[in-house]
Amino acid sequence: MKKGSVFRVRGPVVDVVFPQEELPAINNALKIEREDEELVLEVAQHLGDNILRTISMGSTDGLKRGQEVIDMGNPISTPVGKEVLGRILNVTGDPIDEQGEVKTDEKWPIHRPTPTLEEQDISEELFETGIKVVDLLAPYKKGGKVGLFGGAGVGKTVLIMELIRNIATEHGGFSVFSGVGERTREGNDLWLETKESGVLDKAALVYGQMNEPPGARMRVGLTGLTIAEYFRDVEQKDVLLFIDNIFRFTQAGSEVSALLGRMPSAVGYQPTLASEMAALQERITSTEKGSITSIQAIYVPADDYTDPAPATTFAHLDSTTELSRDIVEMGIYPAVDPLSSTSTILKPSVVGETHYETAREVQRILQKYRDLQDIIAILGMEELSEEDKTTVQRARKIQRFFSQPFFVAEQFTGKKGKYVAIEDTIKGFKEIVEGKHDDLPEQAFYMVGTIEEAREKGEELKSRGKSTAEVEKNIEKKEESEENKESEKKVSKKKKDKKSSEKNKKSGKKEKKSSKKKKDKKKK
Repeated sequence: MKKGSVFRVRGPVVDVVFPQEELPAINNALKIEREDEELVLEVAQHLGDNILRTISMGSTDGLKRGQEVIDMGNPISTPVGKEVLGRILNVTGDPIDEQGEVKTDEKWPIHRPTPTLEEQDISEELFETGIKVVDLLAPYKKGGKVGLFGGAGVGKTVLIMELIRNIATEHGGFSVFSGVGERTREGNDLWLETKESGVLDKAALVYGQMNEPPGARMRVGLTGLTIAEYFRDVEQKDVLLFIDNIFRFTQAGSEVSALLGRMPSAVGYQPTLASEMAALQERITSTEKGSITSIQAIYVPADDYTDPAPATTFAHLDSTTELSRDIVEMGIYPAVDPLSSTSTILKPSVVGETHYETAREVQRILQKYRDLQDIIAILGMEELSEEDKTTVQRARKIQRFFSQPFFVAEQFTGKKGKYVAIEDTIKGFKEIVEGKHDDLPEQAFYMVGTIEEAREKGEELKSRGKSTAEVEKNIEKKEESEENKESEKKVSKKKKDKKSSEKNKKSGKKEKKSSKKKKDKKKK
């Protein structure tokens, strides 16, 4: 085993000296034994004079010149296989969930070649998620890359967990979550939520937290991807790979580039930005054995889509799923924006003529509704033509039909989760745009799965409305009869009072006459 020593320490960059004939290769892992742990370094440059420049995967606090460095002989390697499911690993493949060692016979290096063109499956195929709004308007490509946009509290985590559950249950596949520059709290929340929702045993979590050195944050995406590649190539499964956040991968690369002394490029990013991004993205693909479909959360700095980091990422994406706060405020979940979300495979040659035409008609109706909203706000619905009124009613039904109860949110919503097949999704929206359900109230389409469920709910609401109307009529009749009785009582009381008053008057007259007679007698 080749051995060298620490020559210089500059933050996360460590220069190491080795004998001339024993220089480790670029990307090789080096190890420094410490009292409580092992520090892993990765060779980044050969500087000359037997000196190597390396990037540390952990804290360099306490390192000293002259400390022994051991060449591992190969790149950083991570455990792979079913044993990593339900576990949390770091960039070097070590468990950080306090559940003991990951016992597996196989380890794969994180630097791997891209599948050759002969190995790749270049056919375009829709990846069914069971989520209506995604499958209809922004379908995912099997082996493709999806950009997930959304701010805090709009439902990214719930959507990710539902996708993990659906691929495990409906497709028999696995998921890998790679937290690149993840907040420790967010990572902990995701672990707890996946555990509570019962999908943890079908997922592997790999974290390079925000407080870790840039080297760890730059390589943790490759560690997660390597685990996913094993499931694709050896287990021959369809795998979902989640990367949160792909911008932090670029940011970490920028920090490392500056530490290595490279000349910065546009907006201060590394000159190797495009090649680093491609090295990660090109490994995410379908092969004849299986597929890796990647869903990547993307932060856009200052909402500037021309920034080199997001712009470089967009070049690799096949679909975008945008979550909107306006839709959250309407109470519709998942809060996917149907007009902003896109997909490269939404074309008749891939999804079929019926799917394509239905999707475009849905988008046309929603766009028309958006255009009419200003008129409605100022003048009201009464000023619209009959055609526009019909468009508005159908658009509102479509919006509510986009909502769907999730399996992983059952404990919060109290509603049983629904997985909707793509055929049922197309059928439902096609019938709505054709006007077959214009008679149903829009509440019937909220939080249901298929169109049959909406029809059933609508009929129930109608009958409930009918029975309510009957009850109200009965109440009105009862109130009327009670009012009549009261009025009759009042009339009879008035009559009695009148009679008694007349009697009193007569008796009064008689008394007057009798008293007059008595007076006359006394006078006589």
